[in-house]
Amino acid sequence: MRLGVIDVGSNTVHLLVVDAHPGASPVPYHSQRTVLRLMRHLDADGALTEQGQQRIVAAVREAMTAVAEIGVDDLIATATSAIRDAPNGEAVITRVNRETDAQLQVLSGADEARITMLAVRRWLGWSAGEILLFDIGGGSFEIAQGADEYPDASLSLPLGAGRTTLDYLREDPPPRAAVSALRAHAREVLTTVRDEVFSGRPSPTRVVGTSKTIRSLGRLVGGPPDPVTGGLAPLHYTGLRDWEPTLIKMPSDVRQYLPGITPERAYQVLAGAIVLRTAMKVFGVPTLTISPWALREGIVLRYIDALDGSGAAPPPLTEQ
Repeated sequence: MRLGVIDVGSNTVHLLVVDAHPGASPVPYHSQRTVLRLMRHLDADGALTEQGQQRIVAAVREAMTAVAEIGVDDLIATATSAIRDAPNGEAVITRVNRETDAQLQVLSGADEARITMLAVRRWLGWSAGEILLFDIGGGSFEIAQGADEYPDASLSLPLGAGRTTLDYLREDPPPRAAVSALRAHAREVLTTVRDEVFSGRPSPTRVVGTSKTIRSLGRLVGGPPDPVTGGLAPLHYTGLRDWEPTLIKMPSDVRQYLPGITPERAYQVLAGAIVLRTAMKVFGVPTLTISPWALREGIVLRYIDALDGSGAAPPPLTEQ
């Protein structure tokens, strides 16, 4: 069957179309993304502005047009932190669904962590053992840990690359004091959750990073993908630390020419690097494995699991 997934994130609307059936890895058929940068379209109260809402509607409508042209057997549309955290998020979802027929579902931070862990586990296999997962999006930073397909401990933090850029690093390039303030804030938040949520967990066998921000940093620090597997080299704490002073000095219009850094990520990749390195230091992580599978692939895998020939409906994405 052919399945479409529309993911409305803080930075992009991403459409992924795959061919899938039980017992096999999903095969990508089509992928397209529209840049949103929704963190720049919030008012003083954190609500999505009219311009931001119009951008979401236009991008989702474009994705829906592509879906109609391709033809899919089913479509799943989700929204994450930018809409989830906005005071007018529910009204925005109602508007998008009314004007596009997309039927967006809002995922909680826990949902994101849970579904992304499934994708990572399937990508790495059971031999990966106890996994600690870092997933840095535009608005939020999900952390999860467990030895199974779904995590035993997880949470979502407002430490996404886009959010922390606007909160701390608006100047381009930012002053040292702003960088220090972001690092101190991230260290305080991450230390608290480490001690209160993850202190009783076993030591992870593998620490894994997902998301475009982490993949971009992995490409920058670790070099090009493996020519055979396409996988990225591990991201080492020391390499990220060595690159950070260079990123701090560069304005975003120069960062976009670095390996792995796309123009739409150049402005916020520095904040992502600072938060990620702080997380690695707080959790004592010297090396991060990078998984190419994340939330969208997890959504596809959950759907495939339900295709057992009985006509059962796919499981709900949100926790009941």
